[in-house]
Amino acid sequence: MKKYRIRVNGEEYEVEVEEIKESGDKPSPGPNKPVTSPAPTPSRATKKEKPAPTSGSPGEVKAPMSGKVLKVRVKPGDEISRGQVLMILEAMKMENEITANADGKVKEIKVNEGASVNPGDILAILE
Repeated sequence: MKKYRIRVNGEEYEVEVEEIKESGDKPSPGPNKPVTSPAPTPSRATKKEKPAPTSGSPGEVKAPMSGKVLKVRVKPGDEISRGQVLMILEAMKMENEITANADGKVKEIKVNEGASVNPGDILAILE
């Protein structure tokens, strides 16, 4: 067994990894040692992450990943500023804030709440 220290979301964990031989030989079990740090706990669906980066031409806000649109926070005609949250996208049980990539005005919202989107789908058009 080899010991490694890994960092997940800023928290360090100590893990032991056992190498499995492909020849069919079973590795000899090492002595059982207590784990010195707690295992990561599953995240909750309501946990908010930092804003997901948006891409596309200056007038388009595109989906950075597959997911479901939970909430649309703006409507056509709203004045917005760069970095303002436009909508919340749920992906892998995490809520991701989709932000404006430029100052301007919302010209069109291309998705409805509850819609499934794929990476690169246009979510909104800004003027």
